[in-house]
Amino acid sequence: MRKITLRIWTLCWLTLVWILLWGTFSAANIIGGLVVALVITLLLPLPAVPVEGKLRPLALLRLVLYVAVKLVVSSFQVAWLAIKPGPQPATAVLRAHLAVKSDLVLALAVGVLTLIPGSVVLEIDQRRRLIYLHVLDVGSEKAVAAFYRQVKTVERLMVAAFERDADWRASADKEDA
Repeated sequence: MRKITLRIWTLCWLTLVWILLWGTFSAANIIGGLVVALVITLLLPLPAVPVEGKLRPLALLRLVLYVAVKLVVSSFQVAWLAIKPGPQPATAVLRAHLAVKSDLVLALAVGVLTLIPGSVVLEIDQRRRLIYLHVLDVGSEKAVAAFYRQVKTVERLMVAAFERDADWRASADKEDA
């Protein structure tokens, strides 16, 4: 039943994206979006991603609130860096380790870190759980330390929301490896 519900949700989501791309809510766009969604899901299926932890709603809420605050604060910081007089801020590629167990949570963490203005994930070493990020404003030790604190905070909030040890069960794929 869960698999069918997920497929229906995917079809509805892709149809909605199609309608939003066209900008008009009409019967033709709904039917066209549904046809495109069916073609995508039947001809180009994505591999199944194992969900191995348990969702903790309060921890997820803390994660969402943290990201929301960082989005606003970082946006202003990046905007200030763009308009302030003086030399351009120093940038660098920094490496960070994420102590997460699940590939899904790793992908979510990478998405969050890229979403927060001021850094972009360039490369992911999935096996060693290393990420390489291009970071703005690393001109001081304080700025670099703040960036690493941000990464560790995202990691801690992700683990709290999705991967607590008490709820962790590795998928069959990971047990075989």
